Amino acid sequence: MIAILKYNAGNTRSVYNAVSRLGYEVSISDDPFVLQSAEKVIFPGVGEAGSAMAYLKARELDLVIRELKQPVLGICLGMQLLCAYSEESNTEGIGIFDSQVQRFPGGYLVPHMGWNNCASLKGSLFEGLDLNADFYFVHSYYAHINADTVAAADYIVPFSAALQKDNFYAVQFHPEKSAQTGNLLLQNFLTL
Repeated sequence: MIAILKYNAGNTRSVYNAVSRLGYEVSISDDPFVLQSAEKVIFPGVGEAGSAMAYLKARELDLVIRELKQPVLGICLGMQLLCAYSEESNTEGIGIFDSQVQRFPGGYLVPHMGWNNCASLKGSLFEGLDLNADFYFVHSYYAHINADTVAAADYIVPFSAALQKDNFYAVQFHPEKSAQTGNLLLQNFLTL
């Protein structure tokens, strides 16, 4: 069973539908036992970092996430909350990735919304994908390129489009909205 983390952020239903279409049994839950016993955990999100992190901390789900041993995929806000810190609402993250998340510089059209290609693809998430694969992005904050970066993109500044460390994977884009390319990435994650 694939668990999708419920934590007061949007987009869980879109991710649920995408994973279900790939033929997997899916549960949306904030129950620690469900998360710990799932084959894989997906940490999606559309929303605001401060209130989302407050929900996680109030239920001690931040501690549960840190201890998960199965593959975990953070998507968009989920990726940002797996980082150490976000400028959005001055939010301390879960700290899986030692990265700072900051807002795109002023004076430009934000949020970054639409299709963008990714470069420097590395690792099993991107197996079988074009070296300059396009994904769908919607975000105003980004993680810097760092030692855990396995894909990069550029909008105003270069940023981490994907991170990976141990059993934790994270993408800034929305694979569930990225057509066939996104389906292949999700399938790669679900078969790790």
